[in-house]
Amino acid sequence: MRILIVDDHPIVASGCRTVFADDPEITLLEAADAESGERAFVAEKPDLCVIDINLPTVSGFELARRILTRDASARLIMFSMNDDPVFAARAIDIGAKGYVSKTGDPNDLVEAVREVGNGGVYLPPAIARNVAFARPGFAQNPLSKLTSREMEILRLLSSGKSLSEIAWLVHSSYKTVANTSSIMRQKLGVRTSAELVRLAIESGVA
Repeated sequence: MRILIVDDHPIVASGCRTVFADDPEITLLEAADAESGERAFVAEKPDLCVIDINLPTVSGFELARRILTRDASARLIMFSMNDDPVFAARAIDIGAKGYVSKTGDPNDLVEAVREVGNGGVYLPPAIARNVAFARPGFAQNPLSKLTSREMEILRLLSSGKSLSEIAWLVHSSYKTVANTSSIMRQKLGVRTSAELVRLAIESGVA
C-alpha cells in the first residue's frame, strides 16, 4: 500500500515512518503543503492519503476537496491536533473516510490506515462518541451554514489574506471570491468583512 502523508511538521512525518517501519507492505510518500500534496497525488496515485488539516497556505480540507474533485473514490484520512467533534464531522462531510487526532493513541493511525485501506471508515471511539452526541448542536453553530469552500475562504480571510491572495491560493477568480465573501456575510447575518473575521476568530476558525 502506498500512503501519501501531507504534513508540514518533520517530526510528524518521522513519527509516521516509525509507526509503519515494520510493515513491508507499506510505502510512504511525503509532501509538506497542499500544492506539493496535490502534485504528489496526481503523479504517484497513492492508495491512501493522510492529510493534516493545518497546512501552510490553504488547509487540509481544501486539499481534500481538490483531491476528491480529481478522484471521488480517493481514500482520505484527516489528521489533526484538534479532537473537536466539529472538525471530525466536517472531515466526514467533505468525504474523508477517517479522522485521527495527533494527541490520541498512535495506534489510532495504524487502525485508521488498516480500515480505510480495506475500504472501510474509521473514527477513534472517543471522537466517534463526541461526534454522535455533538451532532444535534451543530445546527446551532452559525458556521454550519457554510460550504467547505466558504469555510476555507473564511479561514484565509481571518488569517489576514486579501481577496486577491485568496483567489490565487484557492485557484479561483477575484470576482468569485468577492461574491463568496458577500454570500457568507448574508448567511451569517454580518455586514462587513471585519465582522466576518471577528466571527471566524470567535468560532475558532482562524
